[in-house]
Amino acid sequence: QGQLDESGGGLVQAGSSLRLSCAASGRNISDYNMAWYRQAPGKEREIVASISWSGANINYATYSVKHRFTIIRDNAKNTLYLQMNSLEPEDTAVYYCAAVGGSSWYWGQGTQVTVSS
Repeated sequence: QGQLDESGGGLVQAGSSLRLSCAASGRNISDYNMAWYRQAPGKEREIVASISWSGANINYATYSVKHRFTIIRDNAKNTLYLQMNSLEPEDTAVYYCAAVGGSSWYWGQGTQVTVSS
């Protein structure tokens, strides 16, 4: 049974940076398209960014995220990253990584990111 473990969240001030990691075990992320999602209190889970299995296709959900966040995959380390710069209070959420293979979806348990103003 594979597992995705997110880490790197925390409480930071607006304008700070964080780097989230999603370490995979029991499966190779090179076989999957990968994505970061987030869920803010009282809101639905929403996609933040995605990257294809080869890394050739990268998409960001919004203009704001595109110019502040970077999704990175390191297949050799079997780890997905999300570099987040210039964090804003609106980025406060639980961040989840997802591995997508065909019709199968695998999720991590999430890591909390809280940005204070």
